[in-house]
Amino acid sequence: MQADNAVLADYEHMFELAPVSLWLEDYSALRELFGHWREQGVSDLRAHLREDPRRVAECTACLRVLKVNQRTLELFAAASQEQLLANLDQVFAQDMLAQVVPELAALWEGQLAFANQTVNYTLDGRRLDVQIRARVLPGHEECWDRVLVSLEDVTERTRATMELQRSERYARHLFERSPVSLWVEDFSGVKRLLDEVRAQGIEDFPVFLKVHPEFVTRCMREIRVIDVNQLTLRMFGAASKDELLNELERVFRDEMQASFAEQLIDLWNGKLFQQREVLNYALSGDAIHIHMQFSVLAEHAEHWDLVLVSLVDITARKKAEAYLEYLGKHDVLTKLRNRSYYAEELNRLARKGPWPVSVLSIDLNGLKQLNDEEGHQAGDALLRRAGEVLAKAVDAPACAARVGGDEFAVLLPGTDAQGAQATQERIESLLELNNQFYPGHVLSMAIGLASCQEGEQLETALQQADRAMYAAKQRYYELSGIERRTLPRPARQEPAT
Repeated sequence: MQADNAVLADYEHMFELAPVSLWLEDYSALRELFGHWREQGVSDLRAHLREDPRRVAECTACLRVLKVNQRTLELFAAASQEQLLANLDQVFAQDMLAQVVPELAALWEGQLAFANQTVNYTLDGRRLDVQIRARVLPGHEECWDRVLVSLEDVTERTRATMELQRSERYARHLFERSPVSLWVEDFSGVKRLLDEVRAQGIEDFPVFLKVHPEFVTRCMREIRVIDVNQLTLRMFGAASKDELLNELERVFRDEMQASFAEQLIDLWNGKLFQQREVLNYALSGDAIHIHMQFSVLAEHAEHWDLVLVSLVDITARKKAEAYLEYLGKHDVLTKLRNRSYYAEELNRLARKGPWPVSVLSIDLNGLKQLNDEEGHQAGDALLRRAGEVLAKAVDAPACAARVGGDEFAVLLPGTDAQGAQATQERIESLLELNNQFYPGHVLSMAIGLASCQEGEQLETALQQADRAMYAAKQRYYELSGIERRTLPRPARQEPAT
């Protein structure tokens, strides 16, 4: 008997000094309530509780606390068991009721043990996240009058988990809502291929790529796209991530091969952060000019298994730059080259040829009279028609330019006088077609041509072409019967050669 008393005393000490909160409770009234509900035909406890949430409170009211240990008093800031039990309504606050349903359901289904995470409150008002483990003690399975419940304070762990989840949601939100296209990629397969090439003793990687261009394609196929954000889908016209990832060959094609070869060379040389301008394609087929930034994340520099790529659509900027470049070299009205480009080309031909070089000097007939009589709008329309004719008559490397108000010039590198004459005849033939297409004002050009060989002065040929053009213009007015004072016009001030 003394031995039994000693064992009981040991158990008593173990309960009291346990480092976790322990509660000895009586669930017998709950078992009786469950039996009463079963007699009423209740089979689905969860549905029964949902029908009337007050039934959950009815269940918890059946639970009677018999004893708690010292750790429980410390955890809930209670001076005594009597104080704690007198204030259980503060400990088990309203938001606990919904969380106790899984515990009740486990007992309803015949489980004599359950675990759950819920929320309690200390007597001084602090929230406690607790991990509950409970078991009906052996020998009491028929009446549930002895249930041991342990509570583990997991508040800090729960807060850390919630903070991590908030941080992950925040990072995900930044990723998804970023104002630039973001790609998370795995380049570990690319690194493996580069390491294999290096292991073969290859030192000059650019030469290796020239000899084995198929290696670039192999590397492109090893890239694994892990994720993309919403702006990426909009930029490339994809309805979903799956659609985009299944159509990457339509996005990265043509010029991308050469760009990726440059990227591989940089990676070979250890440049794990890169930026360059590339050309991609939307799923619609439209070209997208892109400024790309590529970065192997520092923590993954050994394997390249996590890479962040940002893409900024610079198509509008590229179009603006191209238009500005176009304006710098073209005449806006006629769409031909302008005087600035003509001067540069003239100087280049004077230095380098190819010889012979021929030139056509062209002036519109009757433009001043048309401007005076009908206004500059009518004159501009005639100039545009002149641009159409010359653009169709001249192919690269020849150059047709508007060099003055009604003055045009055609530079014909590598063309002798006979070739220049053929170009003039083509222009005159197109003039006839143009006048048939545009009834009303006749488009007429006075054309003079000249040619020079290597060693001769191109400026001299320009002056000869000018004189021939003035002579043609004089004949036009004489044949037209228009009185015109034909005072000699000064020679054009051509750029120095």
